[in-house]
Amino acid sequence: MHPANEFRLPDLGEGLTDAELVRWSVAVGDTVALDQVIAEVETAKALVELPSPFAGTVLALLAEPGTIVEVGAPLIRIGEPGAAMTPAAEPPDHPATLVGYGPTAAPPSRRRKAAATATTPDLEPARPDAKPSARRLAHELGVDLNSVQGTGSGGAITPEDVRAQDVSREAPLPDDATPPRETRTPIRGVRRQTADAVTRSAFTAPHVTEFVTVDVSASTDLIARLRASPAFAGLEPTPLALVAKVLLVALRDHPSLNSSWDEAHQEIVTRHYVNLGIATATSRGLLVPSVKDAHLMSLLELTRAIHELTEAARAGRCTPADLSGGTITITNVGVFGVDTGTPILSPGESAILCLGAIAPRPWVVDGELAVRSVTTLGLSFDHRLVDGEQGSRFLVDIAARLTDPLTLL
Repeated sequence: MHPANEFRLPDLGEGLTDAELVRWSVAVGDTVALDQVIAEVETAKALVELPSPFAGTVLALLAEPGTIVEVGAPLIRIGEPGAAMTPAAEPPDHPATLVGYGPTAAPPSRRRKAAATATTPDLEPARPDAKPSARRLAHELGVDLNSVQGTGSGGAITPEDVRAQDVSREAPLPDDATPPRETRTPIRGVRRQTADAVTRSAFTAPHVTEFVTVDVSASTDLIARLRASPAFAGLEPTPLALVAKVLLVALRDHPSLNSSWDEAHQEIVTRHYVNLGIATATSRGLLVPSVKDAHLMSLLELTRAIHELTEAARAGRCTPADLSGGTITITNVGVFGVDTGTPILSPGESAILCLGAIAPRPWVVDGELAVRSVTTLGLSFDHRLVDGEQGSRFLVDIAARLTDPLTLL
């Protein structure tokens, strides 16, 4: 009799130590083929599909959907019915190829081949054809994809289909029904990672936040001209992109704002490159992907990179590499109509710039009162790395360049 094999959650890279089991793609009694997708897990970085490193019959599912599984913890037992467990408790000798949004994602052709070579396809549960973003949304809303009618290409389920199903299943309360007094939502995936990161940052780095209110009329005029330029066709330059470019230029004269604190060696590490983090609100929570080597980019290149990166983040296509390695971050609360904020540093960074709403306000110009486009910038920095003078000069430098964006030339 052949022994049974136990598959444990593999190392998902990027220092991740656990993942949430979102759903099983197989059930006890199913026959699976080598590399067939058996489960979907969500880490703090991405949604990942796990292929089976063994072929055989599913003898046991060792974790429940919705639970957090540590790396190395058993997930599934595969073998022949009645088979005895192997004494080995380690993961298989050959590494599993993870299917997801990371750089190790297996090509779709391999996944189709694995599914097609299952020995008993009649036992394999049907897996709804849904876009990854629709799967994530369904998980967050608690919608069963098997109950959703797809309207996408080839009948694929889209996020809009999931939202429509969520609305239709929410029957109104009877007139005499009492609404619940509270709702409890488990903190998982990205939101749990964000909570851990901001808590760690807030209580390890001594934050200082400064503000400056600035006339950005010339900058808004420049953005309008850029939007009409053929070079920026299809990109629609935004205030965020221009402020990001100004920040990158100002960093050349203020390198301490692009540094980190090495606690182990008690050293300040000044970076001579800039990976610009862009705080992005997504359906999974706050993500901060970073534009790598942003200091080398023109305004056009930077605008395109920010657009592509934020779109990827909202669609759930960011890789773990996209979501790590940032050196300084910019966040735009102005898009929500907020004047400014006191942002918390991303762990390992020394500064974060907050862009507030740009709005017409009364402003004194050459001794006369005028209506100008005005915004308020907030800069939080790590006081271990950045003195008050350094932070103040950096913020004032950014404000001056936004007042007269021709200084970028």
